[in-house]
Amino acid sequence: MLTNLPSRAYAAIAGLGSAALLAGAFAFEHLGGLAPCALCIWQRWPHAAAVVIMGLALLMPSRWLMILGALAALTTAGVGGFHMGVEYGWWEGLQSCSGGSISGISVDDLLNPNAAVAAPVRCDAVAWSLFGLSMAGWNMVISLGLAAIWGLAASRS
Repeated sequence: MLTNLPSRAYAAIAGLGSAALLAGAFAFEHLGGLAPCALCIWQRWPHAAAVVIMGLALLMPSRWLMILGALAALTTAGVGGFHMGVEYGWWEGLQSCSGGSISGISVDDLLNPNAAVAAPVRCDAVAWSLFGLSMAGWNMVISLGLAAIWGLAASRS
C-alpha cells in the first residue's frame, strides 16, 4: 500500500505528479492552442521547482528537501486557488493580468489592420473546465494532494 513506501518513493510520486501537470499545461498550450495567461505561467514555476527538488531528493534524501517540495506544491496550489477565484469572479485579479497587454507588439503591427496580432490572454476567463473546475482549480486540487505526498515523504525522512 502507499503508506509503507520509503521517502524517496513519495518524493518520486510527488515530483512526477508535478512533471505530469507541467506536461499537461504544455500540451494544452502547444497541442490544444490555449495560450496561458500570467497566472497560468506563475503556476508552472513551483511545479518546475518540485521536479528539481525531486531529483535532488532522489540523490540525497533529506527532510528539508521534502519540506521544500511540499512548499512548492502548496505555492502552486495557492496561486491556482487565487487564479480560480479570479476566473469565477470571486475577487479581482491583478490589473496587469486581467486588463490585457500589448507589450511585445510593434507600433507598426498595432496600426496595421491586416496584421495578425493575437488578443491578450486574460486571467479572468475560464479557458477550459471539467466538472465545473477550471484548469487552475484542478491544479489547486491536485497540488494539494501532491503537497500531502511530499508531507508523507518528509515524515519518512
